[in-house]
Amino acid sequence: MDKLKFYKIILSFLLIYPAGWVHSQNKITVKATVDKNKILIGDRVQLSLEASYPRGTALQFFSVDSIPHFVILDSTKTDTIREQGKILLKRQFLLTSFDSGYQVIPPFILNKKIKTDPVAVNVVFSDFDPSKDYHDIKEIVELPAKKDKTWWVLPAILSAFVLGVIIWMLWKRKSKNEKQPGPVIDAYKEAMQQMNQLEKSTLSEKQFYSSLTDIFRLYIFRKKGILSLQETTDDLVGQLKQLGLGKESFGRLSQSLQLSDSVKFAKYLPSKQDNKAVVDSIKNSIEEIERLGTK
Repeated sequence: MDKLKFYKIILSFLLIYPAGWVHSQNKITVKATVDKNKILIGDRVQLSLEASYPRGTALQFFSVDSIPHFVILDSTKTDTIREQGKILLKRQFLLTSFDSGYQVIPPFILNKKIKTDPVAVNVVFSDFDPSKDYHDIKEIVELPAKKDKTWWVLPAILSAFVLGVIIWMLWKRKSKNEKQPGPVIDAYKEAMQQMNQLEKSTLSEKQFYSSLTDIFRLYIFRKKGILSLQETTDDLVGQLKQLGLGKESFGRLSQSLQLSDSVKFAKYLPSKQDNKAVVDSIKNSIEEIERLGTK
């Protein structure tokens, strides 16, 4: 090979290499990742968004207000990193979810041509075996006792109502004029009305959970004849197995009743998410029991 050909090859390489480098420098890349793809319901997962683009490019980073099936608990400011002719933008979000199942975080769109890949997160309940003893979901937090002189008013009224219903039902059974005694007000409608009124009330946590479980116990007694009013929560859970609830529904109901006990005895301070989850669980259980009773 003569010197002229050698110089031509070297010159061609020097001309082609910068062109390829410039092309790679002009490429915009985006990425969405999570720190874990499986969480317990109510647990936290960290979402990271990144965008890399060459300096001088007019680019507006992702604007994120909400994510379907997830709740944004916190987020960082957008970090800007400059390196080798490029700019890297990063932002992180702390998420949680109360929708069980295989949830997909949709793509985040930068422009019409550039978007991230969807990210899957499996939201599951903790393993629950109804045949085994109940274990607390969270560690019990001891709280100082609060002096509340009026906490007994609502439970006393509800207890008096329950006692009145029991006396009325016993009297109806002994009545000779009516062969099939029954409650004047439908048990399901009354339970739902009381649940709606309770959600609008401004009771303390202890009063709220006490009234919530009393409503459920009264409904079970009137609808299914289960002697739930004087049973402990563990005994009641054992009797509820015969109702034919689905495994997932039964597990959520059992956990909600146990959580209510912890709150009533000042062993646990619930969050707003706990309040909503327990109310939804009790409501859904009553609706499912009602549907099973009509089949």
